[in-house]
Amino acid sequence: MADKPKPLLIKRYASRRLYNTETSDYVTLEDISGFIRDGREVQIVDLKSGDDLTRQYLLQIIAEHESRGESVLPVDVLNDLVRSYMSGNVSVVPQFLQASFDMLRDGQSKMMENMSSMNPMAKMPGMEAMKTQQEAFLKAMTGGWAGAGKGPAAPQTEAETEETQTEDLDAIKRQLAELQNKLSKLK
Repeated sequence: MADKPKPLLIKRYASRRLYNTETSDYVTLEDISGFIRDGREVQIVDLKSGDDLTRQYLLQIIAEHESRGESVLPVDVLNDLVRSYMSGNVSVVPQFLQASFDMLRDGQSKMMENMSSMNPMAKMPGMEAMKTQQEAFLKAMTGGWAGAGKGPAAPQTEAETEETQTEDLDAIKRQLAELQNKLSKLK
């Protein structure tokens, strides 16, 4: 079994500024959110005490997305999480959530493997278009989570991300037009 890559170390200074030890510059929560979307694991530690603050900052990122109207978790799930913290009993919720996300990532990886060129169905007309559409759909649904078929992506600027999305959409449109053309010839 392959070892997980070492997480990106972010140090929090007494001034509460966050310092990326890899690039030697200060980062924001939005930057950290971008690292995670790109498939990087992060670890945030307090410089003075050495305390691991990763959970605290990840929850803060989720809270900020929720406050902007970007619904991350349904209200029922949030209620259940609060109940699990307040019950005083050992909760199975964290293990259940972890197992659910692991299954989601594994399922996505397996689906993408099944659509790869090793699959004999990949040679069928229109399968390439379907594969591209499926990849775009998974990317849209997961926000580009790592494990959604291709592993961690290289960090991109907003302009590069927009350009990539435009290129992906153009490719899907071309392939869809080709598929429609082939279907019309079959009639």
